[in-house]
Amino acid sequence: MGTTMTRLQPKNRVLAWVEDRLPVLSFLNAHTSGYYAPKNFNLWYYFGSLALLVLVNQILTGIFLTMHYKPSAELVAPGISAAFASVEYIMRDVSWGWLIRYMHSTGASLFFVVVYLHMFRGLMYGSYKKPRELVWILGMLIFLALMAEAFMGYVLPWGNMSFWGAKVIISLFGTIPLIGDSLVEWIMGDYLPADATLNRFFALHVIALPLVLLLLVVLHLGALHEVGSNNPDGVEIKEKKKPDGTPLDGIAFHPYYTVKDIFGTGFFLLIAAFIIFYAPTFGGWFLEHDNFLPANNLATPTHIKPVWYFTPFYAILRMIPSFFGTAVWGVIAMFGAIVLLFLLPWLDKGMVKSVRYRGTGYKVALGLFALSFIMLAAVGAGVTAEKIPEWFGEKADATFIENLFGRFWTLVYFGYFAFIWVYTKFGFEKTKPVPERVTTHD
Repeated sequence: MGTTMTRLQPKNRVLAWVEDRLPVLSFLNAHTSGYYAPKNFNLWYYFGSLALLVLVNQILTGIFLTMHYKPSAELVAPGISAAFASVEYIMRDVSWGWLIRYMHSTGASLFFVVVYLHMFRGLMYGSYKKPRELVWILGMLIFLALMAEAFMGYVLPWGNMSFWGAKVIISLFGTIPLIGDSLVEWIMGDYLPADATLNRFFALHVIALPLVLLLLVVLHLGALHEVGSNNPDGVEIKEKKKPDGTPLDGIAFHPYYTVKDIFGTGFFLLIAAFIIFYAPTFGGWFLEHDNFLPANNLATPTHIKPVWYFTPFYAILRMIPSFFGTAVWGVIAMFGAIVLLFLLPWLDKGMVKSVRYRGTGYKVALGLFALSFIMLAAVGAGVTAEKIPEWFGEKADATFIENLFGRFWTLVYFGYFAFIWVYTKFGFEKTKPVPERVTTHD
């Protein structure tokens, strides 16, 4: 067991009465002071608690925004919808509304920053391997729910990029044979993104998906505390215990790691505050310039592209050529890039968890995988297309070079999963000896 459940007996009579009937304090104690985590956590282990912090921020700021937002595409002025006008009202007329809105929009991007880093830490230290397969799968389900939540939230301001982004993304379902067109119409509730689309996205964004996210987070933490946290050495600390039953290389999560997380939280909040007050749009990466224009179904933005955290998967979609007159293969590849992450616990047959003791081939492959994600993000965001004339001259075939570049990194991305399966399945990996205890023990 990862936690020690001890029934507390509060001295306060009211608390004692409640505790006898609903052991809330005992439960909290079991998952804080009674939960023993490895003593060798490093910087990479901040991001789990920071993800929880940003989730709380998104919920609290979202509640405030819903008090003033109107989910309606009906025009209240020439070319301006009620939804767009309500966002402008929040920004200009509601007291501190601009701050809450920027806290929410910046929080969305920072959520993906910490989640991506949290996932990469899991890849480095093998946190998806036995006995934590379910912890990883629940984490990936959180990632999927978060992507859906972010996409629907992005549509709500009903700016021009929101409108066209919704149209492009929803139209992807049209590639499904036989039912595609009907499915697109069913999701939109109309032939184009309109009032029905906005209403259902609003309902999903503020009610359904947050409930799913909260449930998945509780299950994720519950599964983690049941099997115990992984660590940079990949050593199972509960296998060696003191006479009192606590791990030799473990320390109580509270107060040791709660204090450490408070320090990390303070540093993180300083960075977030700097962005919110000095660069809330982050040069168009966090809030795109086209989204400050009202939705217009007759004026297509120059470059239709998703927010930065979707760009790696959008690049994969773009890089897969159409076969037999259909783009369904690109859609399959885009979703396949996420599905493969779910399958990692079974694709990686290696017995060693931590990258510290894994073979050179695995370390190189992991580095290339991380680099492919960054390069695909650049392709999906249009950065490479803008730079190609500068790098290769104005007469260069920008489309050809970009496709060559993007398809190479798409191959590297998918090649990572094939490589680690072959590398570990057939015994090519030469690992280092794993210590019996964490390397920081006395």
